[in-house]
Amino acid sequence: MYLAKVIGTVVSTSKDPSLSGSKLLIVAKLNEKQEPIGETEIAVDTVGAGNDEVVIVTRNSSARKAATQENSVTDAAIVGIVDAVETKHNW
Repeated sequence: MYLAKVIGTVVSTSKDPSLSGSKLLIVAKLNEKQEPIGETEIAVDTVGAGNDEVVIVTRNSSARKAATQENSVTDAAIVGIVDAVETKHNW
């Protein structure tokens, strides 16, 4: 799992049937300082997240289970909305 920020939405009228009814969001992975790192990806939203929210993303089989579609093409799923992050490091 990792932290990410929701930066957009995806609308797709033509898609794999296993994604039918799923809300698709674009997320940017965050580092421990909550700064964007790496590339963005599309994740299935299972918790009702919105733009600019920091979320918890899970991948692979855990994502399919979270989306309650174990035979889905889902590779990433948003499984939590973050209220606060605390670290012990002084950056």
